[in-house]
Amino acid sequence: MIVEVNKKDVLNYCPNFNRIVNFDYTKEDYISSKLVRVYKDFIFKANIYDSEDVKRISDIDYVLGRYIDDYSFRKELRVEIVHVKVKKTCTDILRAIVESIIHIFDNYLENSTKKIKIARWI
Repeated sequence: MIVEVNKKDVLNYCPNFNRIVNFDYTKEDYISSKLVRVYKDFIFKANIYDSEDVKRISDIDYVLGRYIDDYSFRKELRVEIVHVKVKKTCTDILRAIVESIIHIFDNYLENSTKKIKIARWI
């Protein structure tokens, strides 16, 4: 069942929307371009009356906000996103990609808390 959703209602769950869609990436930055497109496609096709979809909208908004702010996460996502595989039997490819991006972020957080970064002062 497809429900017509008002874009303003969706944007209530996306505090980083303007920062993400206006992210200034280079013309050659194919990955950032695709991530922004996936983000916009997903949030405007999701059902805001489904709590699971609302959670995913909020999560992908937060994750791509961190992608813009955190250089080391940006570098990690660029490496890992090319290894994402979607099964042929998958009915919602967009959702599978969004879940993979969120999963990459969760792994990044888990691994980055294990590594302690020590600055060397001279």
